[in-house]
Amino acid sequence: MTQTSATLISLSDAKALLKDRSEQMNEAFPELKRQGKYILPDFRLTRKREAFKIRKHTFLAKHPRSYVAFDSENGQTLWMHNFSSLTEALFWLDTGLKPNDTDTSSSYKSWKTQHDADINGLKDILKARTKKRKAEAAAKKQQLATKQPKTTNRKPKVAKQAKK
Repeated sequence: MTQTSATLISLSDAKALLKDRSEQMNEAFPELKRQGKYILPDFRLTRKREAFKIRKHTFLAKHPRSYVAFDSENGQTLWMHNFSSLTEALFWLDTGLKPNDTDTSSSYKSWKTQHDADINGLKDILKARTKKRKAEAAAKKQQLATKQPKTTNRKPKVAKQAKK
C-alpha cells in the first residue's frame, strides 16, 4: 500500500484547478472544488506580471522532465511549486519541505529510502503513459502514411523555357 496520497493528473485537470483558484481568489473563505495532492508531469508553471497591473497571471508551459506539484488538501488554498524531479515533488507534498531545507529533523535522503516503493510505482505509471502515448502517435502516423493522396484533375505545370 502506498504511503503518499499524491496522484498524477492531466493538463485539463490542472487547468481546472488553476481556474477554480482564480475564480475564488477574492472570496473571504474560498472552497475549492477539488481537494488533494496532485502532480502534473512534463509541465512548468510560469508567471507573468503585466505592466501597471497588480494581478499575476499563471500559465502552464510544456517542459520535459519537470513536474508541477499542487496541494489543496485544506480545501481553501492551492499551493503550487515547480520541481525538476518526481521525488522532490513527492517529498514536498508529503512533508511540506523542499530537499535543501536543513532546519528540520527529517532529511530528504531518509524520506527517499522510506518511500522508495511509492516513488518507483509512480515512475512506472509515468513510463506506461509515455509508452501508450508514443504507440498512439506511431499508429496515427502509420495511418496517415497509408492513406492515398487525393488525386486532382489539374494539369501539371509546365516549366517555362528561358528565352535566348
